[in-house]
Amino acid sequence: MRSTERVAWKRAASLTALATLLVACSASDVMRPTIDVQETAAVAMPSRATLSPPPRYAPPPAPEDPSGFVDNDDQMEVGPMSTPDDAQDLGAQDPGAQNYDIPDAADQSEPNQDFLEPAEPEQQATIAPPPVAAPPPVEAPPEPQRRSGLFGFLSKPRVDSGMPDAEVQCRKQLRKIGAKFRDLPTIRQGQCGIDHPVELTALSGGVEMKPAATLTCAMALTVARWTKKELVPAARLRYFSGIKAIHQGSSYSCRRIAGSGSLSEHGKGNALDIMRVELNSGKNIGVKKKGLFSFRERGLLNNVRGDACKYFSTVLGPGYNYDHRDHFHFDIASRRKGRVSCH
Repeated sequence: MRSTERVAWKRAASLTALATLLVACSASDVMRPTIDVQETAAVAMPSRATLSPPPRYAPPPAPEDPSGFVDNDDQMEVGPMSTPDDAQDLGAQDPGAQNYDIPDAADQSEPNQDFLEPAEPEQQATIAPPPVAAPPPVEAPPEPQRRSGLFGFLSKPRVDSGMPDAEVQCRKQLRKIGAKFRDLPTIRQGQCGIDHPVELTALSGGVEMKPAATLTCAMALTVARWTKKELVPAARLRYFSGIKAIHQGSSYSCRRIAGSGSLSEHGKGNALDIMRVELNSGKNIGVKKKGLFSFRERGLLNNVRGDACKYFSTVLGPGYNYDHRDHFHFDIASRRKGRVSCH
């Protein structure tokens, strides 16, 4: 037991001595090595800025051309070239003499804005086209004059066709009575002519005018009224048939009265010669003088001829003279005191 206690006491004494030594060393500068900051700062590591560039070698000389021709396009000015010996000398020189600035990694983090920003495009000069001459102004045709009716705003305005009011009203009456016609250009032929002629093609009830008659509107209206009120009723009364067509031999014609120097009413468009009447039944009744036993035809022609004097100022037919032996001549010649000539 005593040997064991001795060993324990020796270990305790050794530990105590070791602890005392450590405390003493820590209190002194034995365990603290002294570092001179100035000497440490004096030791500088070489930077990449002071590194010398790799040596450049000159290319081998080109073979001489026996022709003496030198191609200047292949020559490029690259500055003085250094030999390998020069490269060794450059490496031996002072780093401060050859200072090639190589940007650090920190400097390369931000790209150069001068290369990133696109250059502003040059403004192209605007070339103005040559002036184009303006076309001459086109004058619009004059608008037709509009006339109001009797009550002004209450009536529909109508377009003035350039005709006298009498001509306009006459055409309205023709349409109202059922006649068919069309306007023709003004006719001028020496002393003859019509200012506002019409071409009459049909009458009331579908009665055709064959061929179409060129007349004044006043004469056409008179013929239409006579046909509707006298000729058609007389045919129905005697033949129980309507009128299909009136065959005329002359309407407007520039000529004089036979045996006279006076202008005929045909030359004014105020006369019409009727040669025969065609019924719906197919029967044709000629105006030529009838025989003794042609009672129905003679009675029809006498009624038509006598009633025509209420519409026309001149009525001539068979029995008046040789020239009117085969037709009725109707006209609206103006006479003094409104006299009428019926023969």
